Amino acid sequence: MRRSPPGDRGPEGGRGLREAVGLRIAGRLRESIVDGPGLRYVIFTQGCPHRCEGCHNPHTWPPDGGEEAEPETMLAEMKADALLRGVTFSGGEPFLQADALAALARPARASGLDVWTYTGYTWEELRAAEDPAWNRLLAETDVLVDGRYHRDERSYRLRFRGSANQRLIDVPKSLAAGEIVLWET
Repeated sequence: MRRSPPGDRGPEGGRGLREAVGLRIAGRLRESIVDGPGLRYVIFTQGCPHRCEGCHNPHTWPPDGGEEAEPETMLAEMKADALLRGVTFSGGEPFLQADALAALARPARASGLDVWTYTGYTWEELRAAEDPAWNRLLAETDVLVDGRYHRDERSYRLRFRGSANQRLIDVPKSLAAGEIVLWET
């Protein structure tokens, strides 16, 4: 995965939006109602190490696929849509581009949007890694949908997730409590 070159850092040591140039995505939806509550702007990141059997987006697996997208352009598109409730980072695996996404999430949240991040990693794996970039993305995430997709646990009755093992985690409450707090509608 190509990372942005060293440069000025944003708040809390993260990269600013200008340094997040070169975000590699598989695509984006300007309006979705299935990737979290309300109308959402969805970014499908490129690159995924998990390769879950039955994955809905296997074209996102190669890290060199997709296209480069300008975070400033996507932020402008988000701000132009007064009906949006939030932005969703999906995959691929968003945590492979954690710095760039944290830099995009920060101004999106400041403009009133909530942030959902889907990941094949579990909360426990993300926290145990003690990766500063991963921690920055977690800090800018309101709800984390964690865990690899398990085809044998798939159900169409599940809300905002593909398989029953995946959890909807309220990140701010979990970080404050020091333990997982599930998101509730």
